[in-house]
Amino acid sequence: MDSCKEKSKLFLTFQALLSKMENIQENETCKLCQQRVYPMECLVADKQNFHKSCFRCHHCGSQLSLGNYASLHGKIYCKPHFKQLFKSKGNYDEGFGHKQHKELWNSKDKDQLSSISSTQLLFFSF
Repeated sequence: MDSCKEKSKLFLTFQALLSKMENIQENETCKLCQQRVYPMECLVADKQNFHKSCFRCHHCGSQLSLGNYASLHGKIYCKPHFKQLFKSKGNYDEGFGHKQHKELWNSKDKDQLSSISSTQLLFFSF
């Protein structure tokens, strides 16, 4: 009886270990090239795995290290280009090729106003 319980526990432990190993293998791919990253060549930045050779500035392609990068919107930049792109428009959206955040709010406000009926507008005007 005890050996049956022990085998059952051992089997469950083995299944849990296999599940963890499968999860680890799935997560060990480089964010850029989607190829497997082995521990000796892996850099982890922003909770993402990279090959050392793939860890490059999105703007200029220069090789980066963990001490000289910045990231925004899921992209990695060298610090000089990160600063340059920010300064070009003065915000973290337009300089990096995205819509300015306040424009997103303005378009939402316009959509909400167009869906308000005239009786609702009369109510709010008092």
